[in-house]
Amino acid sequence: MKKLADKLNQRKEEGSLRRLTLRPNLVDFFSNDYLGLARNKKLYSLIDRKLSAQTGNINGSTGSRLLSGNSDYVEELELFFAKLFKSPKALIFNSGYNANLSILSAIPQKEDTIIYDELIHASLKDGARLSFAQRFSFKHNDLKDLEAKIQKAKGEVYVAVESVYSMDGDFAPLLEILELTTKYDAHLIVDEAHSTGVWGEKGNGMCCHLGIEDKVFARVYTFGKGIGAHGACIAGSELLIEFLINFARPFIYTTSLPLHSLVTLKVAFEYLEKEISLQAKIRSRIKLFRSLIEGSKILSPLIQDSSSPIQVLRISGNEKAKAAAAAVQNNGFDVRAILSPTVKEGEERLRICLHVFNTDEEIERLVKTLVESL
Repeated sequence: MKKLADKLNQRKEEGSLRRLTLRPNLVDFFSNDYLGLARNKKLYSLIDRKLSAQTGNINGSTGSRLLSGNSDYVEELELFFAKLFKSPKALIFNSGYNANLSILSAIPQKEDTIIYDELIHASLKDGARLSFAQRFSFKHNDLKDLEAKIQKAKGEVYVAVESVYSMDGDFAPLLEILELTTKYDAHLIVDEAHSTGVWGEKGNGMCCHLGIEDKVFARVYTFGKGIGAHGACIAGSELLIEFLINFARPFIYTTSLPLHSLVTLKVAFEYLEKEISLQAKIRSRIKLFRSLIEGSKILSPLIQDSSSPIQVLRISGNEKAKAAAAAVQNNGFDVRAILSPTVKEGEERLRICLHVFNTDEEIERLVKTLVESL
């Protein structure tokens, strides 16, 4: 137990100890609910109505998909997702973490190689660690470094990236990365967590938006961000999905999602199709925020280039970043500091998430508060 205590004490000394917090009554500029679907009252009523219409309802799914947790509804939903994501097959997982853990731990084999962007989500890194394949990172969005790593790789090569990066809000150069993976016959895996809902026809993500969905080996869609729900799915070939059903341990040994979660996903995507103007609305919020920041001599040197709902102000040092976040929170805005070791030392930042429900006035007041606080 001493080792555990020592590790916690080290975090305290670094000023990076994580704690669960509640900050009610602050304006939300930190959650991943970009399109406001998690708090959408009309959508809530539609979900409740659709759930009530289901027959034979039970509270839980009662088991894993391979035991008692399968149903006609979940199989129909996977067909719905396959069509939505323009893929031969889709497989539902309980979370994006489980989906990412599954694909990199199960698919690459012992003599293969995983190459991943250094800034990919922890779940993909954990999946790579669980694999028997060799693994290497490449410098963030650095095509030359990626190509050099591919050239040295052995066996089947799997390249893992995010379409939109969660801590920086920037985009992977997917077209250029796809050109490289095609050139070297490597398999591209794209985590669409932060593009799902926000980009693409009917919210089907960046790969579909770019028209490259049929050239990507696997796409991971997480529903806890732009869709405002829970769960995830992997879209890919029939071979990929059948292999995951047989060898992906997080899928095999996890109790499946309950009916309420499945209904929520179906209704949320149907709602988004009718309200696809939400995508234009979030873009207008981003444009306003960027114009105000770039017009400030204090803030413009700190802002990172991003046209996604994730906006980043670099404030080096854990204590400085925490102090800046506290000052903004004291003025009524919920903005969180991202500290090392979550990000590299010296790259601490305020991570600001924009939403369709943030008003122009709130965004203007937030920027004014940031200027006064920094």
